[in-house]
Amino acid sequence: MATPKAIRHDRSAEGFSLTGTWNAEHAQDLEKLIDGVFAERDSLPPGRVTLECSEVSGLDTLGAYIIHKLRNGLAAPNREVVLAGLDSSRQMLIDEASYTPKAPPARPDTGGAYHMLADIGEAVVNAGRDLASGVAFFGAVVVALGRLLTGRTRLRLPSLVTQLERVALRGVPIIVLISFLVGAIIAQQSIFQLRTFGTVHFVADLLGILVLRELAVLLTSIMIAGRSGSSFTAELGSMKMREEVDALETMGLDPIEVLVMPRILALIIGLPLLTFISAMAGIAGGAVVAFFYGGVSTEVFFSRLQGAIGLNTFLVGMIKAPFMALVIGIIACIEGFAVRGSAESLGTHTTASVVKAIFVVIVVDGLFAMFFAAINY
Repeated sequence: MATPKAIRHDRSAEGFSLTGTWNAEHAQDLEKLIDGVFAERDSLPPGRVTLECSEVSGLDTLGAYIIHKLRNGLAAPNREVVLAGLDSSRQMLIDEASYTPKAPPARPDTGGAYHMLADIGEAVVNAGRDLASGVAFFGAVVVALGRLLTGRTRLRLPSLVTQLERVALRGVPIIVLISFLVGAIIAQQSIFQLRTFGTVHFVADLLGILVLRELAVLLTSIMIAGRSGSSFTAELGSMKMREEVDALETMGLDPIEVLVMPRILALIIGLPLLTFISAMAGIAGGAVVAFFYGGVSTEVFFSRLQGAIGLNTFLVGMIKAPFMALVIGIIACIEGFAVRGSAESLGTHTTASVVKAIFVVIVVDGLFAMFFAAINY
């Protein structure tokens, strides 16, 4: 292999001829050669200096960078250095080796208040975008449901049953356990306060109204958002990363009909059922605590409960449940389809799915509470 023998100075052409092989193997020799040239650069006349590269027999990325370094080192305000004798491939290699990204301009220091306001503004803009995308996605779901009701598409019953089993049936144990414990805790705290007034038996009224109207549906929705909502986002996000969603569209299938509708329908069916089970478990937990801690007999507890609640008390919670399910399903599916090709993106959107779903569920519950209070229901 030829080595870089010399960098010859051609006085007639006012330039230098580069010879030999310029690669990483000869890096030390090349550095010594250009250091020798730099020692003589003050004696170079102004004007145009040519680096003739036609006799270079071999060139790699390091050699191209050293040639670029030589060109920059010889350049001066009154001196222009040009390369000659390069074919297109070598010229491209030197151009790539000489590329230096420009640093972005320094941002002026505007203080912490400015950055805080900028973050708030960005959060508001992102919230608006999320709302717009949610409305658009809800419209797509309504269109898919319309095609299903008019017979233009078929209901994928096996997928619906599978999702219903995962959402509802497998969620029963944890819903029962949590609701039972929360009902017991509320009953214990209520009895502790009601003893001051000698009205311990009113724990049945308090617990029944609270659990049936608010607590059962809210607790169940939060549990489903964390359990099933995150699962939906992770599943759809993984399919998005593996381009399975794109494959469905290539085959002429609508991902909304194939992937989204079975999940949302399973939530709409399963969440009211789980809400009913949660309400019964919460009341049972309160009855147990009332019996052992408050001394309220089972007959008195359920007699008070029957007199305190009406059909409207039960229906308030059941009416909320399908709307909670729709909100959870839409947010989970939107975040799943928003995943891009990285594990970090999948984790980020799964977390966002749970947080957004819980937040919107609480907001929807508050809106329903104000609505039912306004109509005195």
